[in-house]
Formats: sequence, structure tokens, C-alpha cells
Amino acid sequence: MECTVRWTGLSSGMTFLAETGSGHVVAMDGAPDGGGRNLAPRPMEVVLLGTGGCTAYDVVVILRKSGQDIRGCEVTLKSERAEQDPKVFTKIHFHFTVRGRNLKQNVVERAIKLSHDKYCSASIMLEKTAEITHSFEIVDDLADPPQQLQQQ
Repeated sequence: MECTVRWTGLSSGMTFLAETGSGHVVAMDGAPDGGGRNLAPRPMEVVLLGTGGCTAYDVVVILRKSGQDIRGCEVTLKSERAEQDPKVFTKIHFHFTVRGRNLKQNVVERAIKLSHDKYCSASIMLEKTAEITHSFEIVDDLADPPQQLQQQ
């Protein structure tokens, strides 16, 4: 895996464009008090959102493989950082909202635990500096998927 990060130049303040090895581009910027113009997420926000994506992906895959009728998965991350440089994450709380039909609480809990303990490289890496906690809620999705009208 590789990526390239380029500063966009003097006139942009502190805006950077990162290009991933798979050809996708992500913009990052700094806070106005640090020379940025607040045009994009901060680099540490990107680290946090990448971690959320990593663990949400795991949870969905594990629940599908466990035969659960999952319809949605959202994870909200709240973090604290050290006050002194390096301002690493010191606490990160993950709150999952998992939506589906007849989801089993123990299976959802197991999926989250497996992600954090075994599969999510990002959260496993971050737990070297941060206290990682998680919680979850299950929303039973009783609504049937919309039916398509048949044309005659």
C-alpha cells in the first residue's frame, strides 16, 4: 500500500492532496490559526474517520458471514488527544448503531469485539496510545424494502 501527499502550494495555505495507490484523492487542510483555510478535514480527522471505516467494514462483513440480516451500520467516534506534542489520540470511543432484522445482540457484540481485537488494523494500531472503548445499539428494521411497481 502506498500513497502520495502533495502540498498544493504557497497560495493554498496548508492544503494537501493525498492520492492513494488505488487512484483516489483526498484533500486535507489545516486550521486557520495554523495557516490553513479550513477547506478540508484535518489529517488527524482523516486518521479517525479511516479507523471508523475500517471497523464498520469489519462489523458488516462479520455480521453478514454470521447470517445476520443487517440493513445498516453507523459508527460515531469521539476522541481526546494529548495536550502536548505529539498530540496523539489518548481516548477513542466507538458507538455503533446497527440496523437490521432480528439481529442477535451477542452476535453484534462479538462482531465488534472481533473487529477491535483481531481485524481492524487501524484501531489495533491506535490502541497503542489511546484507551479504546465501544458501545452499540441495535435498531430493529421492521420496514419492508420498497416494492417496485410492475409496469403492464
